[in-house]
Amino acid sequence: MNRQEIFQKLKAVMTPYIGDTSAFSGIHEGSDLINDLKINSAHIVDIVLDLESEFDIMIDDESINGMVTVGGSIDVVAGKMQVT
Repeated sequence: MNRQEIFQKLKAVMTPYIGDTSAFSGIHEGSDLINDLKINSAHIVDIVLDLESEFDIMIDDESINGMVTVGGSIDVVAGKMQVT
């Protein structure tokens, strides 16, 4: 699975939790989950759980700290799947 495929699945997982739908229409790897997309911290946990289920991976607390942006989230998922 490549970055673009992970990105598409990540977008699908995040959709129910987006606080700013106008920002979501222009989502990119540099989009900040909290500041740009207005996803609250409780929903970050929900997204992590959904990603673990979607990709059959485990995301540890340290890795969650790297999920500040969309690109960081892709990096975490790719790293857990050992995808480059």
